[in-house]
Amino acid sequence: MKVVIPGGSGHVGAVLTRALLAQGHEVVHVSRHAGGAKPVRTVAWDGRTLGDWAAEIDGCDAVVNLAGRSVSCRYTAENLRAMMDSRVDSTRAVGEAIATAVKPPRVWLQMSTATIYAHFAGEPADPPNDESGTLGGFEPDVPAYWKYSVDIARAWERAQSEADTPTTRKVALRAAMVMSPDKGSVFDVLLRMTRLGLGGPVAGGAQYVSWIHGDDFSRAVEFLIDREDFTGPVNLAAPDPLPQRELMRGLRAAAKTPIGLPATKWMAELGAVAMRSDTELLLKSRRVIAGRLPEAGFAFAHPRWRLAAADLVRRVREGRV
Repeated sequence: MKVVIPGGSGHVGAVLTRALLAQGHEVVHVSRHAGGAKPVRTVAWDGRTLGDWAAEIDGCDAVVNLAGRSVSCRYTAENLRAMMDSRVDSTRAVGEAIATAVKPPRVWLQMSTATIYAHFAGEPADPPNDESGTLGGFEPDVPAYWKYSVDIARAWERAQSEADTPTTRKVALRAAMVMSPDKGSVFDVLLRMTRLGLGGPVAGGAQYVSWIHGDDFSRAVEFLIDREDFTGPVNLAAPDPLPQRELMRGLRAAAKTPIGLPATKWMAELGAVAMRSDTELLLKSRRVIAGRLPEAGFAFAHPRWRLAAADLVRRVREGRV
């Protein structure tokens, strides 16, 4: 099987590429910088317009579009616009490439985000958000600018759904944080903070964190490529979302780091400025689970955070991904 991955040069792309190569598939990355030889070729694009790169999509089996500016940045007006444009423009370009292909791929998996769901301010007994959950953007008592992240997610998915690709099945991957031992990944950042003694609760730590182990992310993508009955949004999130304080407690246990200093909201803001990030990533409560995948028989290999964290820390210590 030939799989084309626009945006495959990022850490999520690296996780997926390793898994596909291990299964014997051909993988081609589409990136702003061409180069590389087997096992992975990289062809160049500008992320907006058709070009020679589109020939890779013509005749391939599947496209998994991961392209988009990183959300780990300060949420200035300029950066928010770049996040929106990079996602929408690249999705439209992929749609045009599929629409003009002589032999279009049978499936197009488009990255989206679990951030599309509403900030969860409920009680633990309340149900989490599966694919039928409440979308965000209209919650009271949250910063007004948080709505823009939801607007980006909606526009991202809309760009895919509006693409004129009648013979190509389309799936939107509403992914939670993908946890992998790769350098620069979300897990890498959290582990480094934990080892510095900074892995404590933030602003009380009651906000929920949804996550998925990188192995399960890749397995879910392969599952969705094969399942002809899947279209539309699919949540890629482990069945164990948990409060941020519990997430960090589990990571401290895995890393054998007993101390995790707490941080107030204003301290988190100072830290976000220093790390050139934004507190929405820390403070928005994302309590999201996969609904459709388990119903279809998909079984998570890493369903619980404490065991997943232990596995990831072990891989980091052993220097393997």
